[in-house]
Amino acid sequence: MVDTTPLTQAVDHFADRLRAAPQSRLQRGAAAEALALAQELAQWAQRVEEPGSEPRQMPDAGMFAAADQILVAAHDLALVLHSEHEVFEAVSLVEEARKRAGV
Repeated sequence: MVDTTPLTQAVDHFADRLRAAPQSRLQRGAAAEALALAQELAQWAQRVEEPGSEPRQMPDAGMFAAADQILVAAHDLALVLHSEHEVFEAVSLVEEARKRAGV
């Protein structure tokens, strides 16, 4: 079993920063960036769990739900990762999205 702690820590940090961000920052793109990350992570998990199936789209539940959406998607992905390299790749996606979100 692969250690996914770095992924859960990175996404927990991002989610905490989103929750602490002012509404204006969420509106300026931080929430949209988080949703895009959640969708990417969810689709990655779907490709692992259901190879060849059409990926489902995570719905936009609103800017105040963005933190929860990245948490759910990342924790689902963490359950299906098979290597340290995949964990590193997922952490990189989270960190890049957090920087683009400005939080």
